[in-house]
Amino acid sequence: MTMAIYAPLRFVAVGDSFTEGVGDTDLRLPNDCRGWADRVAEELARHRPQTQYANLALRGRRLKQIVAEQLEPGLAMAPTLVSFHAGGNDLLGARLDMRLLVRGFEDAVARIAQSGSQVLLFTEYNVPLSPVLEPLKLRTAVFNKHIRRISAAYGTLLVDHWCFEKYQDRRMWAPDRLHMSGIGHEYMAKKVLEVLGAPHSLGSPVLGTLQPRSRAEIMADDAAWLRRDVAPWLSRRFRGVSSGDHLSARWPALMPVVLPERLGTSAEPVRI
Repeated sequence: MTMAIYAPLRFVAVGDSFTEGVGDTDLRLPNDCRGWADRVAEELARHRPQTQYANLALRGRRLKQIVAEQLEPGLAMAPTLVSFHAGGNDLLGARLDMRLLVRGFEDAVARIAQSGSQVLLFTEYNVPLSPVLEPLKLRTAVFNKHIRRISAAYGTLLVDHWCFEKYQDRRMWAPDRLHMSGIGHEYMAKKVLEVLGAPHSLGSPVLGTLQPRSRAEIMADDAAWLRRDVAPWLSRRFRGVSSGDHLSARWPALMPVVLPERLGTSAEPVRI
């Protein structure tokens, strides 16, 4: 299945840090990031200049928050395409009711589908956090099984992230090991455009041979990761706050796509 043809295209992205673009740093843009959704919108706009785009996604959001804060505003824009990614932060929680998560996810997909918009879903990836957290892989696999079922039931488009072998390379991930790097986001944009059946100019990353690391290098990297990323994340979880609490949606209303060549080189972010 590919994307139905609409003119003009109204693309609304909702979700968490995956869709916000965390890991793909660009200081010229709101929230200092770009991401796969921006890249997809850019490619769509190059071939269909009337394309409009909104991105309501925010880092740290769980499924219930995404539904409560983003779904109605997104659907009120009468989008023709809605990308929906949610549940990743729920999977990382110490306590998880998988049945409740799946039910909430399916209800959200049903609401989007009933609006008449084309729906774009994603499976989750087994992010390379740490061998200690390997049990998360089982949760992710179970959730993905339900996402594939829901996608088939509602006739959505599906980007099966779990199956993309290139993401086994650590260079596809940001230093925090949880979010894709700029290269990872660009490749994700390519895969999304392929699922949409849309023309684009994006290629696959050419990374070269990954140099092996010594045990000492691996241990030093793990220690830095624990200090820089894991400790602050655990602190936020303990305090019940999120890294996205002080942020707003990057592109909160449908607007013409801002192409990167029009941004210039200034570090001053685009104002919306």
